[in-house]
Amino acid sequence: MSGGVDSSVAAALLKQQGYEVIGLMLRLWSEPGTEETNRCCTPDSMAQARRVAAILDIPFYTVDAQDVFYSQVVKEFISGYAQGATPNPCLFCNRQIRWTFLLERALTLGAQFLATGHYARVKPNANGIYQLLKAIDQAKDQSYILHVLDQERLKHALFPLGDYTKSQVRELARAYRLPVAERAESQDLCFLGGGDYREFLLRNTPQVSRSGAIISNDGQVLGEHQGLAFYTIGQRKGLGVQTPKPMYVVEKDVSRNILVVGSSQDLGKTNLIASNANWISGERPQTPFRAQVKIRYKAREAWANVIPLENGRIRISFDEPLRDITPGQAAVIYNGDMCLGGGIIQSSTG
Repeated sequence: MSGGVDSSVAAALLKQQGYEVIGLMLRLWSEPGTEETNRCCTPDSMAQARRVAAILDIPFYTVDAQDVFYSQVVKEFISGYAQGATPNPCLFCNRQIRWTFLLERALTLGAQFLATGHYARVKPNANGIYQLLKAIDQAKDQSYILHVLDQERLKHALFPLGDYTKSQVRELARAYRLPVAERAESQDLCFLGGGDYREFLLRNTPQVSRSGAIISNDGQVLGEHQGLAFYTIGQRKGLGVQTPKPMYVVEKDVSRNILVVGSSQDLGKTNLIASNANWISGERPQTPFRAQVKIRYKAREAWANVIPLENGRIRISFDEPLRDITPGQAAVIYNGDMCLGGGIIQSSTG
């Protein structure tokens, strides 16, 4: 429970369905002095979650995850940017915090399931293999983030909101008379507290501000960057270069500390390599196959040939060039509504 409308309605639905429900709220790490702004566990969020638990007449506990969150999420976030990637900390959090650390705590309490307010669905097939499916509300679907789950985690997973739209969830909150029915959503990273990630990096790893050359695809020096961590693939504004036509970040060469820029056409890539692959079925496909792939949470799916490789890697070849294939983000693979798995993007080529 986070004090938001989604997790609150998830708890209410399970209580109505006859489950014995226990509310758990994670207390996550914040920079010293910013505890009031971590959107996942502000004092107000905690108070709202307690109010909802009292209304539903369920026990409520907070779980201190500050140390493990810092080591498994924040440090990975900092390390990823230092290595030239653009990491997605929600992936680390769901794998290591919610679906490892918190699941283990829930099981020690005697729980059989861990339920969250994510928009996704879980369904076993005829062979008893748990499938991760998209939510009914495609605009809110969060299977991209949940592609990190495996069979052991999915058999303990409940996603009560997967069959509802966001507007229906708010209507349910009103029907249950929950005080969070109109609570606004935040899209910021929780531990940044609404602040700029660049300022966070400067405070916690100042070496990322090492300046270097900005060059064009043909090797012409165009200017100076302020640190590769402060730029992302596809970025156009804020480059500080004067050119006749718009220029975009197309590559971050960490070994030479060079930012490579080019035209919009230079952004298009047709191949990527992903690592740390997770196949939701538990088995790596033995042959290449056709599928649809998302390269970012809000990206459209694109048709591609998927080639499973050894050592947890995947090669993906798209039918058409895609802009903004970004190391550190996930490439997530779908067969219709079924999420097959995915991996973390390491590199891309034309």
